[in-house]
Amino acid sequence: MRTESLAALGVFSALTAGAGALGATVTDHGTQSWYRWLRKPPFQPPSAVFGPVWTVLYGLIALSGWRVWNQPAGPARSRALGLWTLQLGFNAAWSWLFFGKRLKRTALADIGALGVSIAAYIAAARKVDRTAAVLVAPYLGWVCFASLLNEEIVRRNP
Repeated sequence: MRTESLAALGVFSALTAGAGALGATVTDHGTQSWYRWLRKPPFQPPSAVFGPVWTVLYGLIALSGWRVWNQPAGPARSRALGLWTLQLGFNAAWSWLFFGKRLKRTALADIGALGVSIAAYIAAARKVDRTAAVLVAPYLGWVCFASLLNEEIVRRNP
């Protein structure tokens, strides 16, 4: 592996880890007690599921972005990388909106935009590196499920 490519993998990993760390910092003990009191749907997974799931998903997100970056430069690659960055921004914003600011409805709008941006990234990445697109498919599935959870929390907690 080229030194430049290895450094790029580090950058994609750091950016993705940063988005995850931002979410973790706004989910403090006070937030956790607020969240515990919310009425949640019966299909809400146990809290212990979220950490391992997001760890795997963040790894796939970073790897996918890195694979796209490793392809020849051009408009298709630039578009895919722009969408990769956009989805990561929506991802980081969701935790801040939902847990940090307790804006459940605004977070629902954000997670909807996140899902759209992931789908757009998958379509763009497919044109550059099919494996990169496949790597984030589980992420889109999880975000769709998380959107349903967010919607149910909004509905059950007016």
